[in-house]
Amino acid sequence: MGDPSVQGEGTMGEVRSNEPPSSDDVGAAFEQAAFEQAAARPPGAAVASPEPPGGRSTGRGVVVEFVRLVIVALFAIGGWEVATNAGPRSTTKLALGIALGSMIGFVVGGVFGRRTAAAASEVEREFRRIPAPEILTGAVGFVLGLVPAALLSIPLFHLPAAAAFPTVALLYFVLAYLGYRIGRSKSEELLATFGVKARAAGTRPGEVSILDTSAVLDGRVLALARLGYLRGSLLVTRSVLAELQRVADSSDAARRARGRAGLDTLIALHRDPAVDLELIEERAGSAEDVDASLVRLARERGAALVTNDANLAKVAAALEVPVRSIHALAAALRLRPQVVAGERVQVPLTRKGREAGQAVGHLPDGTMVVVERAAERVGETVSVVVSNVIMSSTGQLVFAHSPGEDGADDSGAGS
Repeated sequence: MGDPSVQGEGTMGEVRSNEPPSSDDVGAAFEQAAFEQAAARPPGAAVASPEPPGGRSTGRGVVVEFVRLVIVALFAIGGWEVATNAGPRSTTKLALGIALGSMIGFVVGGVFGRRTAAAASEVEREFRRIPAPEILTGAVGFVLGLVPAALLSIPLFHLPAAAAFPTVALLYFVLAYLGYRIGRSKSEELLATFGVKARAAGTRPGEVSILDTSAVLDGRVLALARLGYLRGSLLVTRSVLAELQRVADSSDAARRARGRAGLDTLIALHRDPAVDLELIEERAGSAEDVDASLVRLARERGAALVTNDANLAKVAAALEVPVRSIHALAAALRLRPQVVAGERVQVPLTRKGREAGQAVGHLPDGTMVVVERAAERVGETVSVVVSNVIMSSTGQLVFAHSPGEDGADDSGAGS
């Protein structure tokens, strides 16, 4: 995680008795709000429920054995039928036919059962990635697509049976699938027609993000959410919340203040209407570390991982999990100088500057250039040498001087 020293400082839920009461309950307040939110969430909402140890593998094994049982029964019946029709009936022959059929069914059933369980798991994983509003509108579109298919199939049944049935089957498939795709793509508009607004959580693929401890402690995640760079559903796992609480309970004053600021950030995100913050429970009995659980959850949900941990970002990228690094975003948005000190550029001077002797011009990209001792040349295009480039919240400001002059003392001048 972003703050390795988090490990080992206290346990989840510990509160030091010498801490001010108003800040001790920050983590508990967020937990309580998150649980209230989870209790009010409809059954279709994407919230992970605790699973017993090995629950997923146990369920898959049940599916495999059930399919194997069905296949064994079918092959045993087939063996009995073959033994019955293969000459005179005898108990030994029937038993041999049933035994051979059962053994073949056991092998074939195991292969078919594993394939069935794998296909079911893939379908489940795909449904986890699809937002609930899209599933609903897709199902409605699927049903509505069957209506024109039924009407158009009536005249097709007058064709010969060999041509009619495949054509009708293809027509039903195409129109039902078309209705499903249209329903999914127009989910927001269809729900808005009935006055229903889709939840913020994942109304489109890619609008689900999982917050790492380092991203929450950074603090800028709140500004990104309010500016619209992060939207939809933001997921916070129980282990991340526990790490934040350990930082907030630290004996070091600076770390304690940082941890409390992180908890305040979560509470602000929970109250922000632009995003939907959810508390996710990990699987019961899981021995995964925090980083591994975050990557696994991101893969299962089809979500992006928001982190400032460079190593975690590399692991997630290696596993094809989308990563949103706040540091990388800040570096990408940070303006880089188009000119450097010592470079000679042509600048059209348009007006006088604030200080005596200064003239102001602009580069072709709009960057302001302040030229010293050039006030008398306003209205001309002059060749100047860049002496300094200053970055500011509104962009970059370039200071320059005429060739042959010393501009070392011009860097601090204002325009």
